[in-house]
Amino acid sequence: MSEGLSSKIRGQVMGFLEEIRKTEAITADRIAQILDGVCLMFPSLPADFDRQAMLDSIAGKISIWIGEERELVNDEGHVEWLAARKPDISWSYWDRYRTLMLPQIGLDPITRLDGITDRILSHLEDPTREGSWDRRGLVVGHVQSGKTANYTGLITKAADAGYKIIIVLAGIHKNLRSQTQIRIEEGFLGYDNDRTDGEGFRAVGVGLIDPDHRLRPDCVTNRADDGDFNTVRAQTFSINPGGRPLVFVIKKQRTVLMNLINWVKWAHTAVDKDTGCEFVMGIPLLVIDDEADHASVDTSEGAFYEDGSPDPEHNPSTINKLIRQLLTLFEQKAYVGYTATPFANIFIHEKAETKQEGPDLFPSSFILSLPAPSDYFGPVHVFGSEVDDDASVETSEHRYVREIDDHADSLELEERLGWVPPKHRNGHVPRYMGELAPPPSLQTAIQSFILATAVRRARGQVNDHNTMLVHVSRFTSVQNLVKDQIEAEVHAIQREFRYGEMEDERSVRQELASLFSKDFEPGLNPAYVPDGVTLNWKSIEKQVEIVVKQLEVREINGSAGDILDQEKAGSEHVATIAVGGDKLSRGLTLKGLTTSYFLRASRMYDTLMQMGRWFGYRRGYEDVCRLFMTSDIREWFEKITTASEELRSEFDHMAAVGGTPRKYGLRVRSHPALLITSRVKMRSGTAMKLSFAGTISETITFQTSERVIENNRDAVNALLRAAGVPTEADPKRQRPDGVEQHWSGSYFWRDVGAGSILSFLASYSTHEDSVKANSNFLRQYIEKQVAKGDLEHWDIALLAGRSSGKAKLGGLDLSMVQRTALERNTTIQEQKDAGKYVIGRLVSPRDEGIDLSETKYAQALDQTRKAWVQDTGRKRKRNEIPDEPDGIAMRDVRAQGRGLLLLYPLDPNNGVTDGGSIPIMAMAISFPTSSNATAIDYVVNNVFARSESEL
Repeated sequence: MSEGLSSKIRGQVMGFLEEIRKTEAITADRIAQILDGVCLMFPSLPADFDRQAMLDSIAGKISIWIGEERELVNDEGHVEWLAARKPDISWSYWDRYRTLMLPQIGLDPITRLDGITDRILSHLEDPTREGSWDRRGLVVGHVQSGKTANYTGLITKAADAGYKIIIVLAGIHKNLRSQTQIRIEEGFLGYDNDRTDGEGFRAVGVGLIDPDHRLRPDCVTNRADDGDFNTVRAQTFSINPGGRPLVFVIKKQRTVLMNLINWVKWAHTAVDKDTGCEFVMGIPLLVIDDEADHASVDTSEGAFYEDGSPDPEHNPSTINKLIRQLLTLFEQKAYVGYTATPFANIFIHEKAETKQEGPDLFPSSFILSLPAPSDYFGPVHVFGSEVDDDASVETSEHRYVREIDDHADSLELEERLGWVPPKHRNGHVPRYMGELAPPPSLQTAIQSFILATAVRRARGQVNDHNTMLVHVSRFTSVQNLVKDQIEAEVHAIQREFRYGEMEDERSVRQELASLFSKDFEPGLNPAYVPDGVTLNWKSIEKQVEIVVKQLEVREINGSAGDILDQEKAGSEHVATIAVGGDKLSRGLTLKGLTTSYFLRASRMYDTLMQMGRWFGYRRGYEDVCRLFMTSDIREWFEKITTASEELRSEFDHMAAVGGTPRKYGLRVRSHPALLITSRVKMRSGTAMKLSFAGTISETITFQTSERVIENNRDAVNALLRAAGVPTEADPKRQRPDGVEQHWSGSYFWRDVGAGSILSFLASYSTHEDSVKANSNFLRQYIEKQVAKGDLEHWDIALLAGRSSGKAKLGGLDLSMVQRTALERNTTIQEQKDAGKYVIGRLVSPRDEGIDLSETKYAQALDQTRKAWVQDTGRKRKRNEIPDEPDGIAMRDVRAQGRGLLLLYPLDPNNGVTDGGSIPIMAMAISFPTSSNATAIDYVVNNVFARSESEL
């Protein structure tokens, strides 16, 4: 049955269910009843109509849920308008878009989409408001989570409200622009604008739902490769704006933007009396900047004087300059950026402004954080960011990632030899063991793709797209050779399945059977299998034979054809292996992506995250997705995922207390989490400002030399002797509802002077890999704060564990703390060879509250609950409202001038330093929030701080 008919039936059923759920609970029997009734409206259903599959599809959509958005808002100069005007607006564009999306995303997501787009629209200005106004905002989503659906919904509502010119800045490549054009045609325009001579109107998407000719916005661009606002089109375009909504979907490219600026000048409706500059008055503009952190941000140096004031003569980078010049040509405008990696936008100075271009693109009006639906498959699901409260760590086994180590002669980042080594140049010829052939890891990845596609078919997903991504080099010449080698491998597989095995050659069929039994069969989700049938090799072998025939290798070269080929009828019956480079990096959606082979070691943290095309929605086949990558890339994804979550948590807490975009920008620019991302995105020698206020720094990497272990033990002894007799042994704290927290065998000192802490940090040695917990930088920060009369008072906790090993520190006896060596990225032997010991998380969350009274603890818990957000893009599963305060809240309620030092004597019998008796002293410092925090200079200087052009 065609997808179009399936969508119609599903949409009709869900439309009825949406009304029904207002008065009654939706049950499986009720869904079946409604479906049977809707089917009577389609008397000629095809023979392949699968009633049960349709029921399962509808039930799946109904079960999807989505959390609440969070926002930071600055309403200075803004006039509230939407609530008053909403009853009088005919929401025709939105209504038909809503009808289109309901069967695709589900009942709760469409309700949330309605509410979120209302929120964003309300932060823009009323398009009927006279006079000059300028609103600038940023919407932060997750990678591949549905940002396009959100801004398409916003566009429909903006058009309904009266915005007349809508410009969508859609990346820098033709394929992404074409993909965005198609989505705008389907969701807003209602027609395919790429018509040949003599061809009539062709309705698509919303145009098939409501074909009213009055709901046909004008559009200048189309989905073709040359469908941008190019010079030829610009020279012949002469529509005056102000009538029907006028839409442009364009690349962020100099010539295209210049063409648009010239047209706006031609269409001007007023001239400034003082400057003589032409501009458009009374015709409101909405600019949607997709991937707003890419190309749109000013990267030119020298934007400010030494005193921090903006240089009005500064010359911004080209794309940033042209976008700002475009905005200055309108009296009434709104700019909304969309991105999943927003930190470049937040680094924009809120006061940056030049004479010719006006204000920079800082989101001064609002920043809104989008939650992901419950079926989203994102970085947290793949790489994780959470650690259990007992500070246990994950094992080295991984559900989705398969590590690659045969792509180069070694795993060193400077390696230049091998198939596609980390360092290679344009013209490199990939050779494995001297042969022009792919390495075994790529052969396994191709087989994984075949198996994943076969499993999907066995589950009834026979009309869905299936794609594999191969991303190993940014050089087109290398991509071409890799494509040739993959094609040769595919042809060999097809030849064996057609003619049988050749004597003395490997049996791919046997390899597939073995791979399935070892890597797929044990982890298959029974919930995805129809009728509860257990899949084994025999049950999928016929499907494997079909998939082998469907295999096709394609090179993604950035043209619109990359996208148009996915849209063609019948493309779902091809199993596509897509080979590409940079043009796969941003925004591009590959339908049905199950298998990725990834070698690109980008030094830009946002680029690295954006390269993750595997994030998105994998309904019914998440368990067969596989990511082949090197251990160092996997480690960086894990670190970046964690750092990004830290900054999102800061956002949640700031939103809960009514913060503004400016305050968040100031906070993020000096957040220690950026030490993780800066090592990837900054060049060597780059200085950044760093403030530890409101954060925790904990040691998780330790030197294993006996000298350093003894030195740090001695530093702790000296500190505890200076601190004197403990204020408490076995500290206990009362908590709300009669709960008591107890730190058995531990010791607590209250009101220790800052001098003792500084002396300790001067003596304590941290590992060079301790990015956030560097004793030198921590000491510098505390010294600066003490000079300002801050952080003069400290509490110290010496925490005991449950180990049989005993320690004596400062004359006090206690049990050591056990922390298992983390093997996820470096094995025990590798840690021994490197002379370091690595753990996952040091601090148990409750330990940060050891200095808090019951009242302060209750305040922190209340703040945590207010900041709590339900978002599966950031959590592995749906969780409950917190019953304990988080670290951010505890640091926020702590007295501003008081710090907390946590000391942990780690058991040296950990697999890495076995045989020792001296505890490995670990420490964490929890800093209170401060209104007068000083930023210290941190200089990036390490192996990751290299220009990407060197790779």
